[in-house]
Amino acid sequence: MSPVQEARLCVYCRKHPVEAKWRPFCSERCKLLDLANWADGTYRVAAEPVHPATVAEDNTDTSEF
Repeated sequence: MSPVQEARLCVYCRKHPVEAKWRPFCSERCKLLDLANWADGTYRVAAEPVHPATVAEDNTDTSEF
């Protein structure tokens, strides 16, 4: 079987094949568990630390869009 034809596994549990309804997950359970990891800060996107003065400047911007 070629890599293209190989069944893709759930990105969360890596045990079950992906279901079209929940893609890229195998079930609603894995989808919600993954979302919970993002919500509680377990998963983070790497970035440079933000200097506190920069944050304060951003908060004082009163321009309207």
